[in-house]
Amino acid sequence: MTMKRMTDIQGASILVVGATGGLGREISRLLGDRGAVLTLAARDEARLEALGIPGSRVAGDVTRPGIPAHMVSSALSAHGKLDGVIYAAGAVAFGATTELSDEVLERLWQVNTRGWMSLLREATPALANSAQSGGSPFAVTLSGVVAESPTAGIAAYSAVKSALHAYGIAAGRELRRSGIRLMDARPGHTETELSKHPLAGVAPAFPQGLSPDAVATRLVEAIANDEKDLPSSSF
Repeated sequence: MTMKRMTDIQGASILVVGATGGLGREISRLLGDRGAVLTLAARDEARLEALGIPGSRVAGDVTRPGIPAHMVSSALSAHGKLDGVIYAAGAVAFGATTELSDEVLERLWQVNTRGWMSLLREATPALANSAQSGGSPFAVTLSGVVAESPTAGIAAYSAVKSALHAYGIAAGRELRRSGIRLMDARPGHTETELSKHPLAGVAPAFPQGLSPDAVATRLVEAIANDEKDLPSSSF
């Protein structure tokens, strides 16, 4: 009989980028409750301090040169290792394809996709060291349901989130050779502040969405259970 593999969150060093967002905050709280040692990262230092969640803190814009490496080195300096990375940063824009400026399109790409590519590159050596030391390292993204069902009115957002998902599939095949598990979560619309602060446009009247707590709980369970994919039907 084969025993199901599990990831021990107790004592795991986990970097959460976007920790002050609606989902990032809940994920961080739940991980902390389960004994993880956290490095909480976001752009706004004051909001990081106001979280009230135990852990080290690092303020910076993950899309800026050198910041992903700084976030990883901060986690290593604080906790001596890195066992997991969660990318909960994101930005959205609403509007027809003819309405969004190049500046908005570039920012959507930088925040939702390219920032993760840079962060994962910088985190890989430390995650590989975790595997070599007997850990079960992981890296998690939240591409969302639009990666499965691109949606009119948010075509650009759908595109960069779809790219995030595709990157994870291919990168996961590479990194599993080093013992690193990549997982992408694609929950449906979730009741966070993201849609209330778009880069452009105005959010439509969405139906009632999922609760951040429920989405975060499912995601933390998936981390512990060593799952590799969380489609929208998982939520």
